[in-house]
Amino acid sequence: MKKIFILAVAALSFAACRNANTQTPAESSNVSVGNDTSKTTKIAPADASVIVFERDVFDFGKIEQGEKVIHDFKLKNTGKSPLIVSNATATCGCTIPQVPGEPILPGKTGIISVVFNSEGKMGMQDKVVTITSNANPTVTTVHLVGEVLAKK
Repeated sequence: MKKIFILAVAALSFAACRNANTQTPAESSNVSVGNDTSKTTKIAPADASVIVFERDVFDFGKIEQGEKVIHDFKLKNTGKSPLIVSNATATCGCTIPQVPGEPILPGKTGIISVVFNSEGKMGMQDKVVTITSNANPTVTTVHLVGEVLAKK
């Protein structure tokens, strides 16, 4: 009985190993980051949209604490398919990005509007907005930089 049980466990282990090595082409297009295979990045197809910003860093200069900075990052889709911006996140809650609601067709332009509230902030600031889209590469960043001075 022990021999049958051990033989069954060995057969199942062998079958599981063979299934783990068979990947579909879509699965094999993932790129592993480091040794941790749970962190994978999707690579966009060659004919994907391409996002190009007019300026990816906006320097708002010096402002007084409590002021709000509003800036529109202008972008253009230089790829071959429509650009869909699925998400935009900021490094803190003081910075709020707003993504375009409609796909941006090839050759057309769009805007990602960002509002930075300097309330409670002091000194040099670099607020990073991370944009996720179907473009190649799928993740890009823009920056709001400047200095927040004390209230007078």
